[in-house]
Amino acid sequence: MSNKPTLLFIPGAWHLPTCYNKIITILEKQHDFECDSITLPSTTGSAEATFKDDLDTARDAITKHISRGRDVVVVAHSYGGMLANSAIKDFTSSGTSPEPKAHVTGLILIASGFTLTGLSFMDPLFHRPPPTWHANRNSGFAELVVPPSSLFYHDIPNSEAQYHSSQLRPQSLKALFEGGEYAYSGWRDVAWCLYIGTLQDRGLPVFLQRMQIGMARAMGAKSVWHVEVNSSHSPFLSRPEEVVGVICAAIEGGGTGDAEVLKMGREVWAPRVRLGSPGSWFQYGVPLAFGMVIGKAVLIFEWCKKVWAR
Repeated sequence: MSNKPTLLFIPGAWHLPTCYNKIITILEKQHDFECDSITLPSTTGSAEATFKDDLDTARDAITKHISRGRDVVVVAHSYGGMLANSAIKDFTSSGTSPEPKAHVTGLILIASGFTLTGLSFMDPLFHRPPPTWHANRNSGFAELVVPPSSLFYHDIPNSEAQYHSSQLRPQSLKALFEGGEYAYSGWRDVAWCLYIGTLQDRGLPVFLQRMQIGMARAMGAKSVWHVEVNSSHSPFLSRPEEVVGVICAAIEGGGTGDAEVLKMGREVWAPRVRLGSPGSWFQYGVPLAFGMVIGKAVLIFEWCKKVWAR
């Protein structure tokens, strides 16, 4: 285990870290990984909890393991991806601070996104919540308006979906709408990034996930390996073996591992645009192209800001 990185799991909005129990158990018992997870302050019942509170918790966890001389791979789901991207600032091998003996070697995003420096979670959506949840300004919490069993867990047995629904916690609005000044594009620093897309996702449509891949690659991400799982928003519950397989392949291959994915069959695959497959042009090519246009536009905007600041 000494040669393997510690895996740090960051949950998404509303979720406790126990949502990862299935894959953590497999990773620890069958693959000899050391795993850790955090509880987000924004899900502990305080409407005053901020993105900065969540970020500090994530950075404290990373610091704990790096100070022990252990490399870290951060695994994050949904909103947790913004925390993961921001938390790894200066902890990667290319960080701005002197390189430590141990560092964050990889980033794994599950049905999540690629954070843009300076933007809060809701900034790209112009502070307009999607139809699945409501911003209750009186209580200070984000309230789901659709059954979570249908939104997050529609591909697991109903009894299990109801259990996980009961484990959800109030989500602070402040963490979602504020804190852009602490947001950071860590995926541009880390040596490799694995993005696990979710084909049946009802919370973050797969088209938008594919757009983000195009954006990240257009903006010069060092290595973004993209795979998709035939699952809901929560593949760690419905496809735990497949998710573990992809994680292990990525870590062992330093961010690659297409051969291992191909062995997993139809439930996991690496999306590609193929000249001989017109369907792939629309499935993957169109969203990737849209994303690349957005990525180039962001790069131009960043360049203009630098020129203007001179």
